[in-house]
Formats: sequence, structure tokens, C-alpha cells
Amino acid sequence: MKPNQSDALGTDAIGSLLVKQALPASIGILVMSLNVVVDTIFVGNWIGSIAIAAINVVLPVSFFIAALGMAIGIGGSSIISRALGSSNRARALKTFGNQITLTLLLTVAMVIFGLIFINDLIPAFGGKGDIFEPAKIYYRIVLYGVPLLALSMMGNNVIRAEGKPKFAMIAMIIPSIGNLLLDYILIYIFDMGMAGAAWATTISYSLSFFYILYYFLSDKAELKINWSHFGLDLSILKEISALGFVTLARQAVVSVTYLLMNNILFNFGGEASVAAYGIIGRMLMFALFPVLGVTQGFLPIAGYNYGANKYKRVRESINKAILYAGGLGILIFILIMSFPAAITSVFTNDPDILSETPHYMRWVFAATPIIAIQLIGSAYFQAIGKAVPALLLTLTRQGFFFIPLIIILPYYLGELGVWISFPVADILSTIVTGYFLNREIRKTLKE
Repeated sequence: MKPNQSDALGTDAIGSLLVKQALPASIGILVMSLNVVVDTIFVGNWIGSIAIAAINVVLPVSFFIAALGMAIGIGGSSIISRALGSSNRARALKTFGNQITLTLLLTVAMVIFGLIFINDLIPAFGGKGDIFEPAKIYYRIVLYGVPLLALSMMGNNVIRAEGKPKFAMIAMIIPSIGNLLLDYILIYIFDMGMAGAAWATTISYSLSFFYILYYFLSDKAELKINWSHFGLDLSILKEISALGFVTLARQAVVSVTYLLMNNILFNFGGEASVAAYGIIGRMLMFALFPVLGVTQGFLPIAGYNYGANKYKRVRESINKAILYAGGLGILIFILIMSFPAAITSVFTNDPDILSETPHYMRWVFAATPIIAIQLIGSAYFQAIGKAVPALLLTLTRQGFFFIPLIIILPYYLGELGVWISFPVADILSTIVTGYFLNREIRKTLKE
């Protein structure tokens, strides 16, 4: 690899560059999402539907801690992309070193906190009744590996900021394949139940971490840091925190959403409704992989060219990212609307879940064709280092619209109100994001 490979972000044709960046990101997200889906299929068929609900309860806790790494990775990578675009390698190196230090300090502290309050957190996130014990088994084991997952998520974004999406893709594929193999061995062959599912996940985190460590220690990496770069720099920390807080806030709101959804659905339909949400939630992770891949591929392109003052290329990257992601969103919409019952039947043979989940799944995906505008719009502000609008636009869907909706609508529509909240929140947040993105383009992106 050439040490100046990131320069291609500012010279290659935007269309081909977006494909080169988005395709590996999409494949990586696909494999990770497929891993979650197949993991849920294994758990549902080999352990039972209660196990699906138990994992769904644990996800917001472990995801939030892992999101610390993702937040630091995306926030720091925005700085790195712009620093490389303006040929400021010293700032890029110092930022990377600070990312590592910050990720370790925060995630280890969060794991300790999570273990101390284990008996309070699980019920708070909906782990009640028959769900509590299997959720506790899964939670404790998975939490051990979360710091390694956080470091992996952080390092993955830095690799992408260097302009090497294929290595970032491999870093996402390795743990996914490892987890599926370990699921088969530990759950099916050794009959370890929830503990087997948890250890498979934790060990897979380790595989991802060691691959990324290998990458940065090899001559393939562009950023070669030394011990001096690990010392915390207040100005860099402030910028990482401001930009990373966008991602962290989004994940925090997702965790709050899981908490509310699990509790509201448990009150309406018990364990079966929570399990149905577990299935639909996995499909949200899985089905949207190409749209999310385009968003991930868009970030370094927009950040690099903005740092290099190539505003025409930034505008072009926005337009093409929305076009590509929107087209993919339409295809996803058609598939989900056509086969919701077949999709649900893959996860479980429980008649209660099979009867209701397809109908609810259609509601959840009803606004998929338009979500590209919201995702690309909020990602753009993050890529160019404008933390406040990035934060506000990121929170529009989950925080400003979705959470109030799932609290209000069920009073009038019952459980159906919970599911209708998904497309309504998507439509409202897309309108708001589209307005502010268009205003920013007209105001700032002038040659």
C-alpha cells in the first residue's frame, strides 16, 4: 500500500470512489448483520424464543458500551480525514493515539459499572419474568468482550479514514464468520445454551481486535503512531468528544428505545411481543446494510474533500450518495413488503409470533425508500466537523420523534401504535434533515 493512498479520496471520480468505499463497507455490514440474524436463528431454534427475547434485552447495554468505541472512531476519523486532506499528518497521528487511550479508559470503566449493577440493569431493559435468568447469563459473558469490540469499532473507522475500505471490511467479516462457527460448536455440539451463545460472541470480538491490531502494526497502515501520541491532548479530545458525541448520543437513544420498547411490548403481549421485536430489530440491522454501507463510504469522501476545499466534489458526493442509497432503499422496501411471513418463519415456529410479526414488520419498513436523505444528511454534518447540527439531526428520528410517538400512540392505538411510530418518525425526520441539508449546501458549498 502506498503511504499516500488517502489522496485518491480527492482525485478519483466520485461515482467510482463511492462504490469503492461503499461496497466493502456494505459487505462488512452485511456479514456482521447476517451474523446477528443467523445467530438469532440458531438461538431461536436451538434454545427457544425466550432466548431471542433475552438477547434483545442485553443488546442495548453492550451496544452502548461498544458505541463508545464507534463514537470515538467516527469523531476522530472526521478529524483524521480532514487532517490528511490538508496534509497535516502530525494532527492525524496525535488524533489516532488519543482515540486509543480514550476508548480504553471509557469502556473499561463502563464494563465495571455494568457488572456492579447487573441485577438492576437487566430488569430495567425489559429482562423480566422468564427472560431474566437467560439474559443475565448472556449479559455477564458478553460484557467481558465489549472493550475489545469498542477498540475494533474505533480502529475500523480509522482504517476507512486512511482510504483502505477493504481492510475495514475484512475486520468486520472475521468476527462474524467466527461467531457463526462458534455458535454451531458451543450451542449445537456442546449444548452450552445461552452461555455458548455468549462465549461465541465474546470470542468473535477478540478475533476482530487482533486483526485490527495486526493491521496497524504492519506496513499496510498509513498512520504509524508511537508512545508520544497516546498522551491526551485537550484540543483534540474536545473535537473528538464533540463529533463523537453525535454517534454516542444516537446509540444512547437507541438503548433508551430498546428499554422503552421492551417494557411497553412486554406489558402488551409479554415475552412473545418482545421476541417479535427481537426478530424485527434483527431485520432492521440486516436489511438496511447496503444503505448503511453507502453512508459509511460517503463519510471519508466528504470529510477529505471538505478539508481540501473541493466543494464541488463534496456536493457531488452528497447527491450521488443519496441517489445510490435511495435506490437501494426502494429495493429493500419491495422485498420486505413481499415476503414478511417467510422472513419471520426462518426465525421461529412459535404460532403466536408467526401470526403477528409479518404485519408489524411491514409497518416498521414502510418509510424505507426515503431514509437515505436522513442518513446521508446527518452524516454530512458529522463528516465536515459541524458537531451541533450533526447531533441535532441524528437525534431527530429516535429522540425527537420516535420516543415521544411510542409513548403517546399506544394510548390510542394499543400495540399497533408502537409499530406505526416507526414510519411516522422516519417521515418527519427526513423532512427536517432534508431542509437543513439543502440550506447548508446553498450557504456553504460554493466554489
